Amino acid sequence: MRAPLSWLRELAEIPVGVDELSRAFTDAGLHVELVEDPSAAIDGDVVVGRVLDFDEKLQSNGKLIRWCHVDVGAHNPPSEPGRGIICGAHNFVVGDLVAVALAGTTLPGGFKIAARQTYGHVSDGMICAEDELGLGTDHAGIMVLPPDSVIGSDALEVLGARDAIYDIDVTPDEGHCLSLRGLAREAAQVTGGSFTDPYATPVPAACDAGYPVVLDSPNCQIFCAVRVRGIDPHAPSPSWMTRRLKACGVRSISLTVDVTNYVMLESGQPLHGYDAQALRGPIVVRQAKDGERLTTLDQVERVLSVDDLLITDDSGPIGLAGVMGGLTTEMETTTTDVLIEAAWFAPATIGRTYRRHHLPSEASRRFERGVDQNVSFAAARRAAELMRDLGGGVIDDGYTVSGSVSPMPSQTLAAALPSVILGYDVPHQLVMDVLTASGVAVQAVEGGFQLTPPTWRRDLNDPYDYVEEVGRKLGFKNIPSRVPRAPSGRGLTRRQQAHRAVTVAVADLGLGETITLPFIGEPDLDKLALPAGDVRRHAVRLANPLSEAQPLMRTTLLPGLLAAVNRNASRSNADVAIFETGSVFIDNGAGAAISPAVDKRPSEAEVEALFAALPDQPRHLAAVLVGAFMPQRWNDAAQPATWVQAMGVADTVCASMGATPVRRAAALAPWHPGRCAEVGVVNGRGEFVGIGFAGELHPDVVKAWGLAAGACAVELDLDALLLVVDGLPAGAVEALSTHPAVKQDVALVVDAGVPASAVADALRAGAGELLESLSLFDVFTGAQLGEGKKSLAYSMVFRAPDRTLTEAQASAARDKAVAAASALGAVLRS
Repeated sequence: MRAPLSWLRELAEIPVGVDELSRAFTDAGLHVELVEDPSAAIDGDVVVGRVLDFDEKLQSNGKLIRWCHVDVGAHNPPSEPGRGIICGAHNFVVGDLVAVALAGTTLPGGFKIAARQTYGHVSDGMICAEDELGLGTDHAGIMVLPPDSVIGSDALEVLGARDAIYDIDVTPDEGHCLSLRGLAREAAQVTGGSFTDPYATPVPAACDAGYPVVLDSPNCQIFCAVRVRGIDPHAPSPSWMTRRLKACGVRSISLTVDVTNYVMLESGQPLHGYDAQALRGPIVVRQAKDGERLTTLDQVERVLSVDDLLITDDSGPIGLAGVMGGLTTEMETTTTDVLIEAAWFAPATIGRTYRRHHLPSEASRRFERGVDQNVSFAAARRAAELMRDLGGGVIDDGYTVSGSVSPMPSQTLAAALPSVILGYDVPHQLVMDVLTASGVAVQAVEGGFQLTPPTWRRDLNDPYDYVEEVGRKLGFKNIPSRVPRAPSGRGLTRRQQAHRAVTVAVADLGLGETITLPFIGEPDLDKLALPAGDVRRHAVRLANPLSEAQPLMRTTLLPGLLAAVNRNASRSNADVAIFETGSVFIDNGAGAAISPAVDKRPSEAEVEALFAALPDQPRHLAAVLVGAFMPQRWNDAAQPATWVQAMGVADTVCASMGATPVRRAAALAPWHPGRCAEVGVVNGRGEFVGIGFAGELHPDVVKAWGLAAGACAVELDLDALLLVVDGLPAGAVEALSTHPAVKQDVALVVDAGVPASAVADALRAGAGELLESLSLFDVFTGAQLGEGKKSLAYSMVFRAPDRTLTEAQASAARDKAVAAASALGAVLRS
């Protein structure tokens, strides 16, 4: 919200300067982002001058130059009627008052004015355009000043350029500050000044003496209509009004439009003017019908829905309430008869409508945040009086008021609550004084205060709102800074410790952690080649998504990571290894969540219903590896990222939680069927519990996401892994044996479909307690083994805790292991 200081001072007594008011606003929660001083970049004198005469002459370069004599009053040369000035503009005539920068003045951009010889004359100054003074971007011609300006006086004062303009960030709960009236009230209160509301006239009782109006929707509670006839359509907007509109960032259009904008900025009440001669029958405020159409002032035909609030007459829709008027009743340059509308529309309705139609405006911004219901009639009357005074119109004696002002809710505030919440002593009388100055009706009761807010403060709903109001007006800087003391005996939960350990362990492998948005679309799941019945297609659909292309909550972390890899590839970063930990959201069929009222705390039953409606949200870890996992070095070739590294990530995750991973062959999209493994752990009952999958991605998936061939991925359910790990019995710590180990290798021929992990499990079971470690070091296939066969070579290390093993003892244990593996069809390779 932009607010000129001169306008604020006109509405309130403000006993401080520019900088002091800026600090006071900010201390009260109205952050001043910028204080503009249009004249700060001008060093010297810019004065009002009257054009006495000029001589036009076409120059050899094709320019038509005027040699002017300009009377600048006391700044004229001795015994001369004016100064001679060369000017290339042609939009002024003899007798016009103009802004003259005198010689010795420096204009914005470091442009210095000096008396110099040009076009055969000495130009002693410069007649200025708007952009040359830094007051705007218009460079089409010279600024012509109001005829009542005093010759030789400060032109910047006449132009309002000596006025400080505050640019204030108004938070959504401070809608009353989207007006000069509201800001002036705040400024007076926080600086110890005084304020008299120029819009204090309340909305009168319902009256139908003016233009007929029918309210047929609960989303419009008040509609005031005042008619002005006989307006001069050629009457210009006065310079003081256009200057203020411009300072607030509003473009001047015509007198009638400028008046409605001016009153909106001053009062906070958006107004709309209709060409009354174009209206057909009574005005009816109602909800739109699905498919109904309206051509708005921007000449766009809009298809409406039942959620849109309309202004209509017998011809149909003539306006989108609170957002934009219709083209058929637009005020034209020939309009002489204006019907002024000042209404109150439900904030949520206006917010939904302008977002749906992509039509934000100054009016909808104010309606969305809440407009003072009690200012509507006063604002309409003020606009009518300005049209009468400035445009020669006549105000109808009869007016229309439909609806009434809603009563404000009362609230009880405990006397001690402000001191408790703000953290310092606030005397009870000071609380009463602050709230009274804010317009709140305060009545002392036993143990506290009975409070009723004014109509412009519908944000004051509960005791804590009033505490915040007291804190704002006393200044948030007064709240003491205290560092909270951490309670002893607490720390990270087991789940937090486990997740942090996993993150650190995977990062130590060299993978980069990333965070992606939790939103996906159906095409993302299609590109993963997920079958129709896959649980990952049971996604939660958002009612109001950030993007229509991604209306679902993610059921897997892979789409976000694959998109990130694709973006890296498009920027020539072909070697990528990234991971993410985060929640996925699986629709459990509980249905949409309820929407409890926001004016009080939900009941226990409502809280239970809310939690019951939440989707399942397990925490996952996923990683994607593409290109080289280890770069090429002078002494070694590059190491590509393969399924081996993907499995290594899975192993690292399990190890960081103290679990031993178990893998078995699997086929699950989006992985390559022959190069995918299900990763799991064994629980306390000896059962395999799957926690995720790892391996190389399917070529079709790689192509769909635009990745390099051979891309690999892993995705694990961390919550499932933690559940199994916490259920396992605590392991015993064994002493290290000081006796030497015996190493033996064994090569077994098995069917190609037998998993290496199953053979390893059999060897461990058969070898008994003497087996210290077992590792697979070679896989071989060849014609000499026979079709459908493979050779698995394992290194076995045997060690006894209390003695030195002989080769015979180690061999006996090895033979038992081979015998156990024979149950899988394994035979020793000859």
